[in-house]
Amino acid sequence: MGTPYCCPNCRTNRSRFNIIEQVAQPVRLDPQTGEIIEAFDGLSPGPFHTQYNGPDKRIQCGVCGLIEEERTFIKFGEK
Repeated sequence: MGTPYCCPNCRTNRSRFNIIEQVAQPVRLDPQTGEIIEAFDGLSPGPFHTQYNGPDKRIQCGVCGLIEEERTFIKFGEK
């Protein structure tokens, strides 16, 4: 971490946050039941499955509950 945060929604919180680690797990689901048919643990999910390219972590304001990408809180913390 090492950079100050500030909530872009409530604009007062600079100290209470939840850091949410995101771990993507590519799976194939049954279209009728929604159950997992196949989990691609370390395997290539194939040409019709796009790899996850979102942020590794998101931040939640501990005061108002807003959840955004970390860079949004960092930008407001610079002001």
